[in-house]
Amino acid sequence: MSVEFCGLRLAHRVLNGSGTFDAIAACAAFGEALRGDFPFAAYVSKTITLEPRAGNPPPRVWELADGMINSIGLPNKGLERYLAEDLPELCSLTTTSPHGERAPCAVPLITNVMGSTVSELAQLVEACAQRAEIAAIELNVSCPNVRTGLDIGSDPHQLEAVVRALRAATRKPLIVKLTPNTADVARCAEAAQEGGADALSLINTLRAMALAPRAGSADGRPAPAWLGGVTGGLSGPALRSVALAQVAAAAARVQIPIIGMGGVQSAAHARELIDAGATLVAVGTESFRDPAAGARIAREMHAGPAS
Repeated sequence: MSVEFCGLRLAHRVLNGSGTFDAIAACAAFGEALRGDFPFAAYVSKTITLEPRAGNPPPRVWELADGMINSIGLPNKGLERYLAEDLPELCSLTTTSPHGERAPCAVPLITNVMGSTVSELAQLVEACAQRAEIAAIELNVSCPNVRTGLDIGSDPHQLEAVVRALRAATRKPLIVKLTPNTADVARCAEAAQEGGADALSLINTLRAMALAPRAGSADGRPAPAWLGGVTGGLSGPALRSVALAQVAAAAARVQIPIIGMGGVQSAAHARELIDAGATLVAVGTESFRDPAAGARIAREMHAGPAS
């Protein structure tokens, strides 16, 4: 089951999508059950920005039959408090041995960062590069809730220049999380590789919106948007076919490994992404329904296709 990814030895092929699994809160809620069977082979933090962010105004979530739209807006403590408060907690996650002793969790930590300028991104990458606890860095250039992130990730020339500038700031593996909201995701994948990325992750959420339910629309006025941020990111099963197409397109253009994600609910879905060219897969929306989904999918993959 083990696999090598950017110099890291992982127990299996399943990670979490950034922002979709709060490991600190999950450990507080599930305790030993989670510590004894951590769902992921590596843990990807939620997006960290240089300064604290409150996120978008509510409402922030709209549930669909085939997924959800979120307009969370990347709320986080900022870099300084992440390093001082969250990083020690994440590194203290433990697993219990058969004899009852506690041992440090061997799951590598990947820190996801986002900035609106190259200077901000450089400060984030340089700070993470200095921390031995952080195994790799993921660049979020694709969040549809933050305009600057989308602009960087959808322009191949700008993306290559940004990645090239940040490549010199760290020797840690640099993963670029691509946006699906672009005309040519394969060209963006190629640009990230040319800039020096060690790996790619895709797809992020698709830009979407939901209208507020209201009675009496006979006046002809359009219904207002439900989400406080007006638009948000669509995730879940609705993305699965899009993810397969974009992962396949990117894999045909690059030689670096890919973390594929988008609507993964089972081992069969994970295998499809691997067949399309992914090395690893990430579980996102499914973890909200089943916090142990990552572990279940990894076990199913190990067991092999159902007969």
